[in-house]
Amino acid sequence: MKLQLFLIFSLILIFSGCKKNKNHPVPSITFDITIDINLPSYNGLIGVGGYTYVNGGSRGIIVYRRAIDEFVAFDRHSPADPDGLCPEPLYPDADNFLTLIDSCSTARYSMYDGSPIADSEFGLRQYQTVFNGSNLLRIYN
Repeated sequence: MKLQLFLIFSLILIFSGCKKNKNHPVPSITFDITIDINLPSYNGLIGVGGYTYVNGGSRGIIVYRRAIDEFVAFDRHSPADPDGLCPEPLYPDADNFLTLIDSCSTARYSMYDGSPIADSEFGLRQYQTVFNGSNLLRIYN
């Protein structure tokens, strides 16, 4: 009897914890690039709090320098625009550069961590980054 109750209780826990798995609306594009942040093209990354654009991903990548040795990279394809029909990819808000704006909707995202700020179920697609501590930043999926 105890075993039956345990099994029933276990099944209830298992099924109550299951949620429908929704796939991220931004396509996962495989790439692997390394940039030299000392090049003029990437001078936005010289200081903490800077950002720059890099080719890659679905609609381009925005790279943000969070700390001296910490970078984050997000796809500029808005999750609120799964088909990529908006002519302009995400861009920083002129009043708050840490907020990325979707020009075709009211969706907004944090450039600091990619989380949705307004009107989006999904956060930004994030890519892996590895910094060599000097000048090379690898961005990959």
